Amino acid sequence: MNDTLETIFNRRSIRSFIADRKVEQEKLELIIRAALAAPSAGNAQPWKFYILESLELRQQAVEAAYGQSFIAQAPVTIVVCADLQIAVDAYGYRGESLYAYQDTAAAVQNILLAAKSLGLETCWIGAFEENVVARKILRLPKHLRPVAMIPIGYSNETGKPRPKRPQDEVIEWRS
Repeated sequence: MNDTLETIFNRRSIRSFIADRKVEQEKLELIIRAALAAPSAGNAQPWKFYILESLELRQQAVEAAYGQSFIAQAPVTIVVCADLQIAVDAYGYRGESLYAYQDTAAAVQNILLAAKSLGLETCWIGAFEENVVARKILRLPKHLRPVAMIPIGYSNETGKPRPKRPQDEVIEWRS
């Protein structure tokens, strides 16, 4: 099996991090480069990334995410936002209602896989009070919508594989 497939199959959502082990700047830069390499409709790239490093901001993120304390434990959290103005300018309503979210999801997946390939762990968080993140923590303009928070760090646990639905339940071959 090649490295890419191994990374995909071994990635897990981790919720326990070594709090005092920082993520190296070079690794963060590679992770962001991977996010920027994600495909997007018409190459519009309707995204913005906020990197939360201060404990104060990460603790505010915990509160916004219904008490998911591991966010503050991870030394860094990336907040991925959809830039709805870019999406509207490129594709109108469909850009705003669909493409912006598809595109940011592709960027999030690249972040998760890049981090794993660099020996780091992550968790994709979508459960948070959007207005608290947008208006209180990041003070975002109205055209930016936070869609994911991704704590990143070195694992303090071993992730276990989660059961996946059988292929015959999710695949239909058509000829």
